[in-house]
Amino acid sequence: MPLWGAVLVFSIAAAAQDPAGVGSGRGPRPSPSGRSRSIPASELAHWQLGASYQYNQINLTGSPFYTNGVNVSVVRFLNGWLGVEAQLGLGYGNTGVTTSPANLTAKSLYVGGGPRLAYRGRWRIEPWVHGNAGVQYFRFSQTAGVLGTNRALAGMVGGGLDLSLNLQTTLRGEADFIGTRFFNVQQRHFQATAGIVFNF
Repeated sequence: MPLWGAVLVFSIAAAAQDPAGVGSGRGPRPSPSGRSRSIPASELAHWQLGASYQYNQINLTGSPFYTNGVNVSVVRFLNGWLGVEAQLGLGYGNTGVTTSPANLTAKSLYVGGGPRLAYRGRWRIEPWVHGNAGVQYFRFSQTAGVLGTNRALAGMVGGGLDLSLNLQTTLRGEADFIGTRFFNVQQRHFQATAGIVFNF
């Protein structure tokens, strides 16, 4: 899958670089031995702004179809490990033969928010998990019938890894399950994102 290839390339490139701005600002600081030491919570970045490519497998109609798009997230950390997140995801794709009529243009929008738990300030790699609740929208090129414009409450659960490039910038990989209830039926969708995060 092209997405995982891009994540691998980013990871290799990041591993070849040393953090910039050592000894100033927030973020992991190497010890004399070359290993990152533990960073006090007061020195960690309070805000994270992420922008990512988004890939979704949508299981709305019984057979999956796929969308590509953009994902934006903002996190405000309340301490060294707990943050509050807002996330917005936009997707665009085609239903192929999974709908009748076939080959409908599909547009999606997810808006949600909730808590994030992160293991921060120990290494250049920061693992995290999150869960949030929000609203999922779908709009299809069919203007009449079941697949027109639909919205429903949604929930997301998943996690990811942030890989530090320097004190202000990290690379992010993320995988999530999104649950919805359209047409009085429960659905579970898969989402993967890869992008960049700014810490401040």
